Amino acid sequence: HAGADKVSLNTSAVKDPKLVRSASKAFGNQCIVVAIDAKRIAPGKWEVFTHGGRNSTGIDVIQWARQMREYGAGELLLTSMDADGTQAGYDIPLTRAVCDAVDIPVIASGGAGNLDHLTDVLRDGHASAVLAASIFHFGTYTVRQAKEHLKSAGLPVRL
Repeated sequence: HAGADKVSLNTSAVKDPKLVRSASKAFGNQCIVVAIDAKRIAPGKWEVFTHGGRNSTGIDVIQWARQMREYGAGELLLTSMDADGTQAGYDIPLTRAVCDAVDIPVIASGGAGNLDHLTDVLRDGHASAVLAASIFHFGTYTVRQAKEHLKSAGLPVRL
């Protein structure tokens, strides 16, 4: 038996926001993750981009996050295009602004360069979870090391 527990929508949600509503009604909001690619356009202001971060939409990230929550998204995957790939740390102000605007889990993505970055975005950014890639792909850290670091920082984690 094949299947999926969750589906992530990004460009398709921007093109047809009602897709989020119909999908969450059909499958339950716990299955619907809306991915948001955010780019800073001014201090404290971010815009939604689509097509892997190539296309500007003119949509404010905070308003979009709230709308997607209203339409039935069960989770948001928030990627800072400014921080992604830099390994210089997550965009804490962006993450905090989105997390504080919605009452659903937000996964922070983009910028992890060391294990303290993970704890920083969870504590200071109010993220529910973190996504990290480069620190694992390049062998800098193992997933086990990351989990142990979070646990030693007093954050809940499954080892």
